This record gives sequence, C-alpha cells and structure tokens, in this order.
Amino acid sequence: MSHSRQPPEFFVDRSLGRHQVADALRSSGWVLRTHHEAYGDRDETVSDVEWLELCGRQQLPVLTKDRRLRYRPAEIDAIRQFGVRAFVLTAGSLRAAEQAARFEHSRDRIEEACAARGPFVYAVHAQRIVRIFPA
Repeated sequence: MSHSRQPPEFFVDRSLGRHQVADALRSSGWVLRTHHEAYGDRDETVSDVEWLELCGRQQLPVLTKDRRLRYRPAEIDAIRQFGVRAFVLTAGSLRAAEQAARFEHSRDRIEEACAARGPFVYAVHAQRIVRIFPA
C-alpha cells in the first residue's frame, strides 16, 4: 500500500463493544470513531439504517462483527444507497483482543480496499479478507 495516502477514519459499530477493540486498534495507529462517540446517550437506540447512512455520507468505512447486516433488506438498501464500505468479522466467538488482531492483521488490505468506492462488504477472516457483497 502507498503510505503517502492518508488512512481513512473508521467507524466501529457497537457490535464490537465500546472500548476494548477500539482502544486496541487506536494503540496500533488506527483512526476511529466509535458508535458511542458518534451517538452518545442515543447509542443503543440508533437503528442500523441510521448509522449506515452516517457512514456512507461521511465516507467512514465500517468495522463490525454483525454478520447479518448484509441479509436484512433495510440494511442492504442503506448499504447500496449510501455507498457503505464495510468489513465484517466472520468468527462470532472471538474475544476483543482477537477481534482487534484480525483487523490489524488485514489492515493494509482493508485500507487498500477503502480506496475503492462503495457499496461493498468484505468478510475479515484470520488470514485474508474476501468481498462478499455485492457478490
């Protein structure tokens, strides 16, 4: 990856928790905005469609572990309509440190993918990322 390009600011979905994953990634140099930082006291009541719209309009790539996101019609429509770029952990039982490590391991590939316009969703596996939407 060309390091002359400024890395994007990422949006950390509430499915990854409020602190541990974000703190671990920030300590590795990621620029992040968490769901709670974006919405404060409304955090738990914000719909997926609302935060997806925010991410699309503000060009914030999404880090999440919500694997169902790409199957729900309203969320699919929001991903398409707002050109959302999302990276989804595929393993559901990882601890926070393991979640952060998966993103960090694929950081260069994630940042390279972010150079493209959305909409897209990539699955983040232990050793690679795979585009899963649109198929």
